[in-house]
Amino acid sequence: MSPIRSPLAAIGWMLAAVATFSLMDAGMKQLAAHYPPLQVTMLRGAASLPFVLVWVLATAGARSIVPVRWGLHLLRGVLGMVMIGCFVFALKRMPLSTAYSIYFVAPLLVAALSVPLLGEKVGPRRWTAIAIGLVGVLVVLRPGVDGIVSFPGLMVLLAATAYAVAAVTVSLLTRTDTPQSMVVWFLAIMAVGAGLAAIPGWVPLRWDHTALILGMGLAGALGQIALTRAFMCGDASLIAPLEYTGLVWVIAWDWLFWRTLPDATTWIGAAIIVASGLYLLRRERTVGAERAAPIDSL
Repeated sequence: MSPIRSPLAAIGWMLAAVATFSLMDAGMKQLAAHYPPLQVTMLRGAASLPFVLVWVLATAGARSIVPVRWGLHLLRGVLGMVMIGCFVFALKRMPLSTAYSIYFVAPLLVAALSVPLLGEKVGPRRWTAIAIGLVGVLVVLRPGVDGIVSFPGLMVLLAATAYAVAAVTVSLLTRTDTPQSMVVWFLAIMAVGAGLAAIPGWVPLRWDHTALILGMGLAGALGQIALTRAFMCGDASLIAPLEYTGLVWVIAWDWLFWRTLPDATTWIGAAIIVASGLYLLRRERTVGAERAAPIDSL
């Protein structure tokens, strides 16, 4: 049975999804200190997959995960490897809050890529919001500081770009495939692909990391369930802006686990990116533009 449409319930589910995904990202950052990025990417997919499969089979049945467009599923899996791998690479070298600040440019990139890939129209006001958001990214990256742009920051930007392309493929897959199949095959392909790619530099797993890996997988699965419920209970235009509450959570995790806080420049850049993203979402709601609900997350 589908849940009753309720804005309040949708907001609650979305806030829960953002909180659990941020906890999962904190787990990935902790693992990034001990394992290569591709190995952490494999662990992220493999640890969440069993929990997600139990949920899907219990609620929608096995037929819901049968894929139709294999090519797009494979593309999304590869993009997932790039997205998580680049993000984990950066997490080892920068605070969660800084990585999130840059990654928040992803919705702006989705809007920009929808023009060449989906044939959608983006007006001058939305292009302006996209441009301002990119200025915010430059503020966080701080080109010219020490003579170079932060390489970890560029890796987060690449992760955001991979996410944006993957989000566009969601718009195509929703025409033929179920949300359940998209989630399951995204995790499965990412886990297998990253696992194979990680073999040359494989680091033996430590037993004392078992709880951390399982906790990361459970947090990812719970976040996925909460995100799905949120989009079933309310409109995307209502709950999508709540994704920015993740910045509050990761600042808390940064201080709790690593005793670090964003500097003033990161705050300014994050504010520019978030403001432009919120304006873009408001503008799309005004013109009645609808996008497929995002079903991937770091």
